[in-house]
This record gives sequence, structure tokens and C-alpha cells, in this order.
Amino acid sequence: MARHRVLTGITTTGTPHLGNYVGAIRPAIESSKKHEVDAYLFMADYHALIKSQNPDLVAQSSREIAATWLALGLDPSATHFYRQSDIPEITELSWILTCNAAKGLMNRAHAYKGAVQANEEAGEDPDYAITMGLFSYPILMAADILIFNANDVPVGRDQIQHVEMARDIAARFNHHYGETFVLPKAVVDDEGAVLQGLDGRKMSKSYGNTIPLFGTPKQLQKAINKIKTNVLEPGEPKDPDTSAVFQIWCAFASDAERLEMRSAFEAGLGWGDAKKRLFERVNDEIAPARAEYDRLMANPAELEMILREGAAKVRPESQALLEKVRTAVGLRSFS
Repeated sequence: MARHRVLTGITTTGTPHLGNYVGAIRPAIESSKKHEVDAYLFMADYHALIKSQNPDLVAQSSREIAATWLALGLDPSATHFYRQSDIPEITELSWILTCNAAKGLMNRAHAYKGAVQANEEAGEDPDYAITMGLFSYPILMAADILIFNANDVPVGRDQIQHVEMARDIAARFNHHYGETFVLPKAVVDDEGAVLQGLDGRKMSKSYGNTIPLFGTPKQLQKAINKIKTNVLEPGEPKDPDTSAVFQIWCAFASDAERLEMRSAFEAGLGWGDAKKRLFERVNDEIAPARAEYDRLMANPAELEMILREGAAKVRPESQALLEKVRTAVGLRSFS
């Protein structure tokens, strides 16, 4: 049976947090261990340049994210694990796709439309502070996907449009130049957890409401203690379905543990006890990987070697695909 090619990237901005782990990292690593899956997992550091102009932050985040994936069990020998900026064929393909992508398609991208709307509401020029990186982001993402002809791209609902754009761009290229690209499909796990942060909104670096993944146990407990709760006292019944504490618990607990915690909430479990239980449950899952993460962070040369080996492993494939693309569009050798 042919293996199914699945591609996942994570942008290298900020320190990995529990939301990244539950929503992207844990399911990607679990998927990569399936026999039928051919996993491509990469650090999207070119994409980071759209969001951050702090070079030290981008570099530090790249190290942290690489160490996180590996500490949590990603096997680079059984997968394709690489850094986007180590694959120059991606950016060359991005330019060729840019020459084929319709501007009208890019105009409809949610991120660009949202930025324009925010500018207009603030009384600014519609394109104030909008870079071509933000505008062209879906084309670079299309290049990430198409350079390795991925079948499936697991994404959150806010990224479905970008995978559909990649599919449109691929179909347009195939129409003009012949069958070159596999048409990718967005895969959304509706049962996957989107964690609430400290303030009850979606856990996100942009909201500053995250719980770091690999802080010390004391830092983890301190962050969990900051989760916003209501004023109900111990002994008063609490609604688990409106509680960030319960929602995060569910992302780490078994079905039996979820039922038990739900009953405890309804019976009046105190917030202090609930947060103590949550800390212990999360720490039990994270603790085994924490020491390996710390070891890898202290050995950047080892991380660099793993990523360079990953790039060497995938580049013959990206080079072959790009050569096919170059020939198709007329960038051919004279001999």
C-alpha cells in the first residue's frame, strides 16, 4: 500500500506552549508513527520573518521548536524533519508560483483582508504597514506544500483557506504547463483540542495568554494558578463546560478522568484543588520530555546536525521537482 504524504509546519515565532503541543505537535508526532504515513515536518522560519523583525527571537524560537519536536519523540530517521530556510528550492518555487498566482486570489486571503480592515477602522491607509510578505504568505505556503507534493496538510480552521489556495495555484499551474503537482487537501481534526489560555480566549502568543510547554515545574504551576476562574467558593457546584481549567484538563485526561473531573466540578471542587490536579496531570505527561529538551537546548551543535541531515535527506526530491518545474516554464539548459 502506498504511503500517504502528510506535511506539517510550525512557524518559529515565540516559545512553544501547551496550545501548540495539544493542537499541532502531539498529533503530528502520533501521526508520523503510523506505517501508512510519510511525514514531512518542518520549521517555517521564512514565515517567521512576516511576523517578527527580531532576529534573536527568530533564531531562539527555531532552536526551541526543534528541541521541542525531538524531545517529545519525533524520530528524524523515520520522518522528514527539516528547516524551511535550508531548502532553497522552496523560495525559487515560490517565485515561479507568484508569476502564476492570480492577484485577485491573494486579495481574498483572510490575513490580508483582516489587516486592511483594521487599518480602515483606524483611519489609516488600507495598506499601512502591510508587507509583501504578509500579502504573499499563501504563495510561500503553497510552495512549502507543493515542493514535496504533499497529499494531506493538517491545519486549524483558520488555515483551511491557505491550503485551498495552494490547491488552486497547483491546479492553475497544471492547466498551463501539464500535470506537475499533486492537489493537496486540508485535513481538520474537529475533535482536536484548541486550548483556552489564561484569560479564557484561545491560547495564543498574540494574546500573551499562553502556558509555556517546557518551563520548570514551579513555572508550570505558577502559570496554571493564573488561569482565570469565577468567584464560586469550594462546595458550590461549578459548570465544567465554561471553565478553562476543565477544558485544558480534558486535553490531557482519559475519558474516565474527564468524567471523574466533571463530577467533581458539579460536586463543588474548589478552584485551588482543581488547578493542583491540572498541574499534576499536565506535568506527568510533560516531565519525561523536559530533561531531553533541556539537554538538546544545551547542545545546539547536535540540533544543527540533525536539521542539516534532514535537509540533505529531502533536497534530492525538492531539486528534482524544481527541475521539472523549471523545464515546464521554459527555464531550460541550452544543451
